[in-house]
Amino acid sequence: MKTLILYASKYGAAKEIANRIADKIGEGTVCDLKQSNIPTLLDFDCIIIGSSLYAGSIRTEAKAFVNKYADELSKKHCGLFLSGFAENDDYYAKNFPLIVLQSAKARAFLGGVFDPKKASWIERFIIKIVMKKAEYVESIDNDKIDAFVSEIKKAHGD
Repeated sequence: MKTLILYASKYGAAKEIANRIADKIGEGTVCDLKQSNIPTLLDFDCIIIGSSLYAGSIRTEAKAFVNKYADELSKKHCGLFLSGFAENDDYYAKNFPLIVLQSAKARAFLGGVFDPKKASWIERFIIKIVMKKAEYVESIDNDKIDAFVSEIKKAHGD
């Protein structure tokens, strides 16, 4: 299964998750949605799109991509993942076109990373208030990544 894994990440958690997914899939091509050299979707059997989540919204570049290519994505084996700390199924409906959500073979909330050294003072303040955390936190869930990849492979017939 030739797979394209696209991600949008502010501080690197979604990128880390995308790379872990690629390692488990085996034939994964990983691309940052901020780059202009995204391969054509026609060359891939499966498209996985992931984004970090801030205040319930995915990154602008991820939202623009899924809106622009919603019809193409709906015809592919597609998977969606979110990275962050507040898991809520409503975030999918808020951020992805219905046609993409209905056709997605798998979707998962795979955890996140908060590194206060990379955050602005306002982000540190918000995390401290909301999560009661001021230090480095990683919650990327390898078991959920395994389950997500398994769902993708099963839907493809692998």
